[in-house]
Amino acid sequence: MGLPAVLPATRPTWSAPPSAAPPVSSAPGGSGPCDIYAAGGTPCVAAQSTVRALLGSYNGPLYQVRRASDGATRDIGVLAPGGFADAAAQDAFCAGTSCVITVVRDQSGHGNDLWYQGSDQVPGSSRSSPAKATSESLTAKGAKAYSLYINPGNSYWRDGHLTGVPTGAAPEGAYMVTSGTHVNGGCCFDYGNSETTRKADAAGAMDAINFGTECWFGGCSGSGPWVQADLEWGLYPGGSTSWNPNQRAFASKFVTAMLKNNGTSRFALKGGNAQSGGLTTLWNGALPGGYSPMRKQGAIVLGSGGDCCKPGGGANLSAGTFYEGAVVAGYPSDATDNAVQANITAAEYR
Repeated sequence: MGLPAVLPATRPTWSAPPSAAPPVSSAPGGSGPCDIYAAGGTPCVAAQSTVRALLGSYNGPLYQVRRASDGATRDIGVLAPGGFADAAAQDAFCAGTSCVITVVRDQSGHGNDLWYQGSDQVPGSSRSSPAKATSESLTAKGAKAYSLYINPGNSYWRDGHLTGVPTGAAPEGAYMVTSGTHVNGGCCFDYGNSETTRKADAAGAMDAINFGTECWFGGCSGSGPWVQADLEWGLYPGGSTSWNPNQRAFASKFVTAMLKNNGTSRFALKGGNAQSGGLTTLWNGALPGGYSPMRKQGAIVLGSGGDCCKPGGGANLSAGTFYEGAVVAGYPSDATDNAVQANITAAEYR
């Protein structure tokens, strides 16, 4: 999200190359959210988590940490295929020093790893930095894990327009598990499709979930945090800038947030408690005026708005927590949404 800007004629040439990790399968009967999305015909094109594998067959790295004592790095993987993070490996590697999370690996096989803005892979402003690796620990199915705990100045990014992320008016869905207890009203705790230019290029240039307490157009009910859509040149609680009366706050410790957009006529917003229960549909209707067709560029942003964190520019102002999430090609069905929510609650976030 940001102010209008002129769309450059060229794309940046410094984006990181695709990961060397091989594609992973989505076998029938798999136990992760991306297995569910694939079975519904809307495969994951990016899948990130610091907590667990999002495919039943995934046995690769979840994220990388870098320690302060000597600058060494280590990828943190899973305890077993399709399982949970090996937090003990992080604890051993970071013992006696501090660590930051430099990159959250892509589990989809598309190589859409999210490097922190300010890294060699994603050059950023002098005020951009990686998130601390030990700000918050939790358990999932009784296994210890760490979150990606975003504070102002931290954010992650990837140019995925050539590696499967939907562009233009192509349909797209996304979800993330976040927290209602670590939020603010700064711009903008987003996860989803953003500009490859890292500039506010046009209405519809973004298609990202926003979670926070921003109330930019007035009329908001309560103090949030809310699940909204950052579509660029506007943060939307529903089909217009007018406050959507179906919106509700999600202040629980663990929150599921979902956005899906068919690219031409309609989008939907959903939210729920990530520990129990189903999803609440906050909006399922027309795109705002001026957003049809969508103009997605195919970058992925996590923790900031789209107009952020460039060399010589400003830094992210938002706070938020990221546990897991995925971007998918296509418009997921309601049945798929519900199955993903059931899978999340079965992970027993505590």
